[in-house]
Amino acid sequence: MPAADTTGPTRLLVVYYSRNGSVEKLAEAAAAAAREAGAEVRVRRAREVADAETMRKVEGWAESAARQNALYEAPSEDDAEWADAILFGTPSYFGAMATELKNFLDRLGPQWKKGSLSGKVGGAFATASWPHGGSEVVTLSLYAPMAHLGMVILPTGYTDEAMLEAGSPYGASAIVGAEHDDPREADFEAARHQGRRTVAIAAALVAAGEMPSRKPKEEKE
Repeated sequence: MPAADTTGPTRLLVVYYSRNGSVEKLAEAAAAAAREAGAEVRVRRAREVADAETMRKVEGWAESAARQNALYEAPSEDDAEWADAILFGTPSYFGAMATELKNFLDRLGPQWKKGSLSGKVGGAFATASWPHGGSEVVTLSLYAPMAHLGMVILPTGYTDEAMLEAGSPYGASAIVGAEHDDPREADFEAARHQGRRTVAIAAALVAAGEMPSRKPKEEKE
């Protein structure tokens, strides 16, 4: 039987939804740190499920969506199968993940059935407007679909001083206020740490021949 492919850079997929850009900035911070650590990274933005009329009722929504969609492709099932690790990012809407991100997760039924995401490393990060706006709740809520998909859930813990200043032990996060301010530098550093840590753990699983995305097709079926 052919050996698993343990060569090449670690593959990280960062899939996020951001209406105003705060989650986007955390996603880019995590992605940049992962690239600096030697990973191959794809950043994808989940697409709107609301219609154009609904989006026009919220100031700046359509314009921000158009800008981000021009920069980032929509996530695909192929992206998820390609990756060794996936980071999911979302704002907290009433303590729940964005519908747009949930829509992407709901399309992974075939991958769940095949077990093709089982063994991949998974993590989550979030933003909220207020200190008690649900960032920890929504990060933890993303653990559930990762568990159903058989992923290796990787919390950040307090594995770096950055996590003592920002984020949570469950994943990087930021409080951005009603005006959707940029995350603080401490928040960015927490996201960078999460990107580096995710890549390091995924790389160890790749080296051990345990990563499903690297196994020959015959082994996966």
